[in-house]
Amino acid sequence: MAATFFMAVASQALAQNKDYPIQPVAFTNVNVHDNFWEPKMEVNANVTIPYTLQQCKINGRVDNFLRAGGSLAGDKLSDFPFDDTDIYKVIEGASYAMQVKKNPKLDNYIDSLITIIGKAQEKDGYLYTFRTVKAAKPHPWIGSKRWEKEEDLSHELYNSGHLFEAATAHYQATGKKTLLNIAIKNADLLVRVFGPGKIEEYPGHQIVEIGLSKMYRVTGNQKYLDLAKFFLDIRGPKGDAYNQADKRVVDQHVAVGHAVRAAYMYTGMADIAALTGDVKYLTAIDDIWADVVTKKLYITGGIGATGNGEAFGEDFQLPNMSAYAETCAAIGNVYWNNRMFLLHGDAKYIDVLERTLYNGLLSGVSLSGDKFFYPNPLSSVFQHQRSAWFSCACCISNMTRFLPSVPGYVYAKNNNDLYVNLFMTSTAHIQLKAGKVTVEQTTDYPWKGKVDLTITPAKTSNFTMRVRIPGWAQQQPVSGNLYAFDNNTNLPVTLMINGKPLSFTTEKGYAVINRTWKKDDKITLMLPMPVQKVLANNNVKDDRDRFAFEKGPIIFCLEGPDNKDSLVQNIMIDKNAAVKTSYNASLLNGVDVLTTTGFSTKRQLNSDSLIKTQQEITAIPYYAWANRGPSEMTVWIPYTASAVKPKPSPSIASLSKVSSSLKNTRMYNAIKDQYEPQDSKDTNYPYMHWWPKKNTSEFVQYDFDKEYTISSSGVYWFDDGPWGGCRIPDNYKVYYKKGADWVEVKHTGAYPNDKDKLNTITFEPVKTTAVKMVLQLPADNATGIHEWIIK
Repeated sequence: MAATFFMAVASQALAQNKDYPIQPVAFTNVNVHDNFWEPKMEVNANVTIPYTLQQCKINGRVDNFLRAGGSLAGDKLSDFPFDDTDIYKVIEGASYAMQVKKNPKLDNYIDSLITIIGKAQEKDGYLYTFRTVKAAKPHPWIGSKRWEKEEDLSHELYNSGHLFEAATAHYQATGKKTLLNIAIKNADLLVRVFGPGKIEEYPGHQIVEIGLSKMYRVTGNQKYLDLAKFFLDIRGPKGDAYNQADKRVVDQHVAVGHAVRAAYMYTGMADIAALTGDVKYLTAIDDIWADVVTKKLYITGGIGATGNGEAFGEDFQLPNMSAYAETCAAIGNVYWNNRMFLLHGDAKYIDVLERTLYNGLLSGVSLSGDKFFYPNPLSSVFQHQRSAWFSCACCISNMTRFLPSVPGYVYAKNNNDLYVNLFMTSTAHIQLKAGKVTVEQTTDYPWKGKVDLTITPAKTSNFTMRVRIPGWAQQQPVSGNLYAFDNNTNLPVTLMINGKPLSFTTEKGYAVINRTWKKDDKITLMLPMPVQKVLANNNVKDDRDRFAFEKGPIIFCLEGPDNKDSLVQNIMIDKNAAVKTSYNASLLNGVDVLTTTGFSTKRQLNSDSLIKTQQEITAIPYYAWANRGPSEMTVWIPYTASAVKPKPSPSIASLSKVSSSLKNTRMYNAIKDQYEPQDSKDTNYPYMHWWPKKNTSEFVQYDFDKEYTISSSGVYWFDDGPWGGCRIPDNYKVYYKKGADWVEVKHTGAYPNDKDKLNTITFEPVKTTAVKMVLQLPADNATGIHEWIIK
């Protein structure tokens, strides 16, 4: 009955508005000038955007357009057919940045890029450099003719979607129609080509739906909106779950497949539901949202657990060291949750948005603005390092366009309801039905929980302030029972009006304050910010017997540079340990730091008991990790000995120097870290692998710290079949060093060669200073090693 009532109300609201019932307050009307976000947006404008434009030029993105437009000879193109979108996304980000602060030099350069883009467009509006260039050896993804591989890998419509977003942003920022006219020409082509009775194909990578919705809003052309809806309705049921095409969109109720594609599609579904008044999509995306937040969301707000398909995993599959949690997926998660809020007016969506924004999204870019993460893992042992560029640079260009728009998530409005969603020192000018209102927000958030809001209406008038009370301040990290705080320290949230305490009621997570407002009325919100210990649902096996530190919206992690011996995987902390907070202005551009007492653990020879040593332990905000080089890091901290990863005991392998035919030396330590894998496809701890090599002879070698007598070798293979690229080798042999020669060890029988077990051979004892394993990779796959034990 309640669900039926809700659908009726939602249908009525959408039908009346033909857009979102709640509207965001544009970021151009919100001037953020706090100590947290303003410096980050300035780094984006002054470092990241110019850097990304330079990298687009160095890495062939601009040349793609020059060659397609006939201004540059040759047919050399960059790596991927979607590389065109890097230019579009940086133009979008630059447009947003120029709305915040004028930049004539950047404006002129963007104009020159738009001229180059225009020359690359074909007469009928088609714009796809990888086909227009007519390379002698065409990229295998593009197909022999237009749209032939659109449902697969061509990304033609994906490119159009980002073009449309860039064009609308540029037009709104500058008033110039140069890029908008290019986009209109391309959109008109899509309208002529796709639709019922025409080409009936769905986009292989969603986002054109969002782009077409924005084009509709700017131009009023109904055909663009109709086409966006067509692209959603044509999906399924004969496609692949990887790109959410195995079912009709209205029949999808759980999150599956590629996480970025999914988040973009759910965002597009919300847009179309709002703009058409059709609520059929709402049940689907409501159910999918509930599935994500109760079973598939990282505590950092990241989505997409597995690198296999950059996809959602099974229910409660949330590995930490192998977490994918792509930066693009985090950005998509913010877009989606913001739309869900605009549809429903519930603070639970902003809770997820805020968690993602401050943690799993912000971690994607370095403090310096020129190093980046593609995946955002929650644990590391030196193998993760920020990169200056990726051949697939989608996350980098996506970050440039997102950061300038952050102020647009602070406020929203609905007639005479003014929503305060995020807390940042800022000045906002907002038009309500009752008249214009200026809101001055002052706060040291996210480090402190006091927020002052000075309300100045143009004239004394009655309207309703809806101030979000975050879930984390009400003992609920996110909606549902995926995460919970260990101690229910239910500290009161207080509100004051003009210095006097206010008794308030909440609706959908908002404190509701309806009154007649006059100049300089002041709301003071006091959010308690104790350090909380977060526990995961017991179904998340990777987080059992572990907790995570959270203070306010910030998730903390342990990182090597702050802790003894630069180690953190060997640390355990009692759940009841007291934690101190201090602000360190000179660390990582200014952060809160947590300190507590815990234990480091170490294995000992011939014993299962651990050596435990008490030590002080330091935690920093997760978003700021990996800004001091590769290191150990963990978000989830063991509170039992069974969950900890102790420092290895001295062994022949642990004391040896590793060398190999593999050039990536960061993988070397993985084979001697004494981690016991659950099975061959276990990715919870580092492993060594030769992917993408196949059908080659490879080796790995231990040079001992001194001469030993050895008689046993055991190897545990990494094999991520059937979907991954590694299998057990075709064969392998073990050799020892005798003088200057390598001699095969003498043992009886064949070499054991199975997955999911330690393959041990015993051989005649030999005295040596080094041992080598030579392996033959399978014809069609690589091979990997979890552990190699010598006794």
